[in-house]
Amino acid sequence: MTKTAIITGASSGIGKAICETLLSMDYEIYGIGRNFSECGKLTGNSAFHKVELDLLESRKLEETVRDITKGKALDLLINCAGVGYYGLHDEISSADLSEMVRTNLEVPIVLTNLLLKKLRESKGTVINIASVTASQNNPHGAAYGATKAGLLSFSRSLFDEVRKHGVKVTTILPDMTDTNLYRNASFEASKDENARLLPQDVADAVRYVLEADPHMVITEFTVRPQLHRIEKKD
Repeated sequence: MTKTAIITGASSGIGKAICETLLSMDYEIYGIGRNFSECGKLTGNSAFHKVELDLLESRKLEETVRDITKGKALDLLINCAGVGYYGLHDEISSADLSEMVRTNLEVPIVLTNLLLKKLRESKGTVINIASVTASQNNPHGAAYGATKAGLLSFSRSLFDEVRKHGVKVTTILPDMTDTNLYRNASFEASKDENARLLPQDVADAVRYVLEADPHMVITEFTVRPQLHRIEKKD
């Protein structure tokens, strides 16, 4: 029986890889993103529905997800969209700080609030894509790490709240991944394949979580490359 998923950040990076993996698992997907111009493989699949939307337009987001789920079951919510700005904290603009807090923390909390009734009905799953920065000190990334720590805290509390209803909640915590998350940073993931994750590695973690024996919940899943190494941009 086909299951239905909503995923944010679906048009690039980790979110795009997760969508491709879910399609191979026979999910019907509503992928939320800003620009699907480079997603021909996704948008050419009839089981994938692109939802072009700015997640920070709160009213439109709420109306859209209510329309998507009207009269339809929902089995899976994956909060994957994220943004990062890096540097000394007093050098990051208030607008950039606000964007991080809203995208990385507010949107997942609000989306889960809107969709939790549907997920309880299906005994579904919430997967939040956080970061290893959620559980460590992050100089030059203090605010980013704080948003991911908040997401991890939310996930932990949510699981204890909804587990009695059969809802599973998992936080996946990737290390440096070769995506455009670092477009606003002075560093990027290493080119050494042993010192970076690929988006597909995180998508494989999602598959592992979803295919685990149903009596078991993997509440937190940390994924790291073998080597710890970053590169400065030219």
